[in-house]
Amino acid sequence: MADAVQHIAVLYGGTSAEREVSLASGKAVANGLRQAGYQVTLFDTKERDIEELKQLAVDKVFIALHGRGGEDGCLQGALEFIGIPYTGSGVLGSALAMDKVRTKLVLQALGLPTAKFSIVNREQFNRGDSAQIIDALGGKAMVKPANEGSSIGMAKVTSADELNIALENAFNFDDQVLVEAWIEGPEYTVAVLGEEVLPAIHMETPRDFYDYEAKYKSTTTQYHCPCGLSEADESELKLLAAKAFDAVGAKGWGRVDIMRSEAGQWQILEVNTVPGMTETSLVPKAAKVFGLSFSELVSQIVEMAEQLDGDGR
Repeated sequence: MADAVQHIAVLYGGTSAEREVSLASGKAVANGLRQAGYQVTLFDTKERDIEELKQLAVDKVFIALHGRGGEDGCLQGALEFIGIPYTGSGVLGSALAMDKVRTKLVLQALGLPTAKFSIVNREQFNRGDSAQIIDALGGKAMVKPANEGSSIGMAKVTSADELNIALENAFNFDDQVLVEAWIEGPEYTVAVLGEEVLPAIHMETPRDFYDYEAKYKSTTTQYHCPCGLSEADESELKLLAAKAFDAVGAKGWGRVDIMRSEAGQWQILEVNTVPGMTETSLVPKAAKVFGLSFSELVSQIVEMAEQLDGDGR
């Protein structure tokens, strides 16, 4: 519980393709913070101008906006400009982690394991190149818009024709698309909370991959925490997640998604700086196993906002 009553604005909703998820996250976070004794104002950035935050005299902002306009550094820069402390990563970490292409390039440059990939730009896209791209990636690939989350615009492809269709769809979301070699194997996610790396979660779905349906609507997706790995393997996984989190300049809290290939090799997928935050989302699941209630989790995230303000963002 907070030492004194602080006024926290929970920024949620927004205008990104992940608005629906953000609305759910924001409401859950607000409830958790109220249980911890904070004064809370829910603030939908689609409906209100952030300049209003100064008039509301908020002490801090909890960012529960997923995707563009909340997770990409733009909002973080605006909040710094008006002088209001906020949760999570700063401008650089947010912008870099949001961009899947540049995240891959950073991971690759640092020698961190990540699947082979190709970058396709809308302006230079030639349908005739797709056969060469899919062949170079082993005949099967995942198509991802560079700056979308929640698996929006993603597709699994196994031929040049499928790749062309998937790229055209992905271009509806972004001008740059990541085409990543398909990884056959289990998927894990590791949450980071300050200096702590929380227990890993193993996700299982009968669908082709852990897509939007599997994440938010399916009743068949299974979450295992403890994740079932040996102590040595989970330690290696958590260390890798911490390195990826640091590599993109992320701060405060977030989540790193990683897969393990059939050959037993770890492959970092991406870093999420504002992951889903309903009470059944992945970070709260890991926090519960770690020993933190949802209310305690969101309180810790808010407390770190003060520590991070003006310190290495």
